[in-house]
Amino acid sequence: MTETFGSFIVKRRKELGLSQKELAQLILREEDDKPISPQYLNDIERDRRNPTSDHIIQQFASSLKMKPEYLFYLAGTLPTYAREADIAPEKVIEIFQAFRRGGK
Repeated sequence: MTETFGSFIVKRRKELGLSQKELAQLILREEDDKPISPQYLNDIERDRRNPTSDHIIQQFASSLKMKPEYLFYLAGTLPTYAREADIAPEKVIEIFQAFRRGGK
């Protein structure tokens, strides 16, 4: 089975001994610095919703005591710094091809 963002969050949360409510309290929204709701976290963990921003992914990484790159990968997105990098299309293709070869 392929690991998803949600399934990884559940696994890591349980490894750290956190309840959904406890983890939700640690994930602060960027716009108002308030925690996400346990229901929103539940939806993410069941792959019904995706994280809505780089900020949320960074918050998950920090709260789950890990680097964010794997979470960006699972979320199917690139962090802002990568999206805004001035990289030639040929170089992007080269990077993805190297990634694909390395992942096998």
